[in-house]
Amino acid sequence: MPTALHSLGFLAVYLLAVCTPWGQRAENLLFDLGEKRAAAWIYPLSGAEYGSIPLPPLESSAEATLLVGLVVVAAVTLVRRCWWQGCAALGVVICTTGGKEVLASALPRPDLLGAPPNLLDQGFPSGHTAIPAALTLAAALVASPRVRPYAVATGVLWLSCISAASAVLGGHRPSEVLGATLLACACYSLATWLLPPAATPSTTRSPRALPAVTLALASAVALASAMWPGALTRSLVTAATAFVCAALVWYAAAGWPARTARRTSAH
Repeated sequence: MPTALHSLGFLAVYLLAVCTPWGQRAENLLFDLGEKRAAAWIYPLSGAEYGSIPLPPLESSAEATLLVGLVVVAAVTLVRRCWWQGCAALGVVICTTGGKEVLASALPRPDLLGAPPNLLDQGFPSGHTAIPAALTLAAALVASPRVRPYAVATGVLWLSCISAASAVLGGHRPSEVLGATLLACACYSLATWLLPPAATPSTTRSPRALPAVTLALASAVALASAMWPGALTRSLVTAATAFVCAALVWYAAAGWPARTARRTSAH
């Protein structure tokens, strides 16, 4: 059921935002590449300035971030000897990032408004957002039960920053950011459903306030990363989109291993 819901959400975002005139019009107003990106608060960390170091995985650091993330997942798998979870985690990252490449070239962006050519480039879903979303969910699979809540919380804050930065700097539209997150969640929920019952980890009670604290911090990070003086609407829409992405990943990860345990007890 979670896989189907995430997949339907992905399809709905694509159809509404990309394949309707009013969806394209709304996003084109936000996605104005003629504006000066340097006005955004996150711009100095984006790597767009000459000589600046990009915040992973923005600009040229995307491939390096993905490679390092895969190496870390593989290393944790070897250390903890969690072979099933490790294979599932690697599968989530590979399917999310590889699926992004396939979908970005396969899904058309019809020109329904006669928009300028620079607004017709296909970027659905966002690759920059897919990387932190997939790596965060991969960490949820291979981390120990005691560490898992904090690893996911850290990844959620990272995702809220990157997704907001990708949208506010003009690299991706809000729908592309949201689509990448839904794609990662669909791959993750499918991977956890396919795991054998023996791979279900023991559960550890995390602090009761952790979800509320994590999501509150995620909203603050998203708002700070999306802040653009003089463009309040763009900042708020971008921050709201980034927060939804963070919440989707948090609750996708929070549903496992409980979801697998329920499936096991049903059998």
